[in-house]
Amino acid sequence: MRVLLTGHQGYLGTVMAPVLTAAGHEVTGLDSGLFADCLLGPAPAEGESVAVDLRDVRPEQLAGFDAVAHLAALSNDPLGALAPELTYDINHHASSRLGRLAKDAGVSRFLYASTCSVYGASGGDELLGEDAPLRPVTPYAESKVRVEDDLLALADDDFTPVFLRNATAFGFSPRLRADIVLNNLVGHAYLSGEVRVLSDGTPWRPLVHALDIAEAFAATLTAPKAAVHGQAFNVGSEQNNLTVAEIAAEVVEAAPGSVLTITGESGADPRSYRVDFTKIRAALPGYEASWTVKAGAVELLDAYRRHGLTEHDFVHRFTRLARLSARRADGTIDDSLRP
Repeated sequence: MRVLLTGHQGYLGTVMAPVLTAAGHEVTGLDSGLFADCLLGPAPAEGESVAVDLRDVRPEQLAGFDAVAHLAALSNDPLGALAPELTYDINHHASSRLGRLAKDAGVSRFLYASTCSVYGASGGDELLGEDAPLRPVTPYAESKVRVEDDLLALADDDFTPVFLRNATAFGFSPRLRADIVLNNLVGHAYLSGEVRVLSDGTPWRPLVHALDIAEAFAATLTAPKAAVHGQAFNVGSEQNNLTVAEIAAEVVEAAPGSVLTITGESGADPRSYRVDFTKIRAALPGYEASWTVKAGAVELLDAYRRHGLTEHDFVHRFTRLARLSARRADGTIDDSLRP
């Protein structure tokens, strides 16, 4: 298939592009380049790409594609809190517009990177399936809910949207993110020897490796239409439903000599949810999210050592909020996050 991969120069896109290519697809990237230079280690090889802000995509740039895998977004809750109007502009309005352009261009399958954060304030210990109430508590999660609704309204015999509700990602990518929970805790273990949890450690988090997300997209691209048309799928594994304290304990085990500190200084986090991943396994025979949190912690620690992760880059280059704030301050992007 000819696939347009938005956000191909991001944390997930950098991992997904070679997975889709290895599966035999012809992949074209689309990215504004905000984080293209946020590299740990050598730059990955890249194929054909289009440099454009998601808000500025033109109809002709969708022509000729069989599918769109849409990852591009302001990608976490702190960014959404910094500029909620930009989060809705980019994550909601531009994403829904991309879906309409894709449909008008004859794209038959549209894979949307949603999130398990849509269940945000669910609380309790029950496993949440895709039909559970959606209780987003941040602009980031709220934007995902809105786009799912908008894309579902576009579904017809010729246009199949699919919503992949990814658990919290982890694992090494050449374009690292240090502001997601496992990557962050392993970084602290490597740089300081202390695994520091600022909450009380009790909230539940489902986690999934970046490669397992990429494989889910690859499987969904070629799945029978009847199995995926207009459907939402939680992406992850029940074995990675862990409390923040349990995640931190896995990091300590993977990084001998490190110590765990739970300060509780940030108070209770309302985002707490455990997720059921039965549906995606049933719809996509052979698909299984196989990476454990412990294996991911070992992988990250090894990558940080091999590539010489520094405290400065950990804090300033690989933390999305800090990176964008710095670029706004030095004038390389404006307040709308355009060059």
